[in-house]
Amino acid sequence: MSEPELPGLLILDIGGTYGVQENIVALLKKHFCLITMKEFLENKKEMSKKIQSVFVSECRPTVDQELLESLPNLKVIGNSGVGVDHLNLKMISNFGVKVTNTPHAVADSTADIGMALMLASARRLVEGSQIAISPHTKYFAVDWLGVEVTRATLGIIGMGRIGYKVAQRARAFEMKILYHNRKQRKEEEQAVGAHYCEKMEDLLQQSDFVMLVVNLTPENHKMIGKKELGLMKPTATLINIGRGALIDQDALVEALQNNVIRAAALDVTYPEPLPRDHPLLKLNNIIITPHIGTATVQAIQMMAEEAIANMLAVLNGQPIPSEVFPK
Repeated sequence: MSEPELPGLLILDIGGTYGVQENIVALLKKHFCLITMKEFLENKKEMSKKIQSVFVSECRPTVDQELLESLPNLKVIGNSGVGVDHLNLKMISNFGVKVTNTPHAVADSTADIGMALMLASARRLVEGSQIAISPHTKYFAVDWLGVEVTRATLGIIGMGRIGYKVAQRARAFEMKILYHNRKQRKEEEQAVGAHYCEKMEDLLQQSDFVMLVVNLTPENHKMIGKKELGLMKPTATLINIGRGALIDQDALVEALQNNVIRAAALDVTYPEPLPRDHPLLKLNNIIITPHIGTATVQAIQMMAEEAIANMLAVLNGQPIPSEVFPK
């Protein structure tokens, strides 16, 4: 008796610049028959019937109406990562297709990058490294100073899984922790000694470091603009590990140029990467990293495993660990 055929899973590609990494491909192949976008486009008639799932990694492949219309047996889109602002949830739902994400796999690695950016910006590590290795450096200036993280005030905007992990780490630095969230999280705040700010303005005015740890939605698009930056201390640092469009980048340029705030540290921008002539790239009081919040060997593996568990649950009619519902 032959083994049942594995369900078809559409991916963008295998390897290369934008494709799924080889080790993740090996994981996926244990449960699915992989079909690349090229294979699908070359033989739509046959492949469209086989595909029951789409694996979205780094926002690829693009899931639009044309693709959904061409996949009559599609049941689930497994997004590798938390943010799903690149997916039209309502449109996908109208096709009877479920969407899942991987909130558990990303929390530690993303919290780590938030702390890394805060420490690097506070102690001017990038600038310091450039001075240390520059062929023009003859001595180290004694007045080249950073600021303390220990016992400073950290304002976390978004106390979900990642925000809570950030708070846990901040506690080890004896930081005063403030947080703003849609709902007060009493259990979490008690566990880390955090204080709830119902109004984001209160958090902005009090914090030495403000960290954005929220998913992008239409409601919070450019939630940090000229007004919000103006409320922050002139000695404060803005850190973004959520999505680039949470910040009005034109307003941020102006604030950094005019010393409205001390510095910024961004793992995300809009777009990614920024155009090479973008004014943010010309400032020396900013650190920008290439969206590496989940870019660890362990996190990529865990995200794939979580995405696989989600997709298999949908296909097997079982409870779905991490389903994303359209609002």
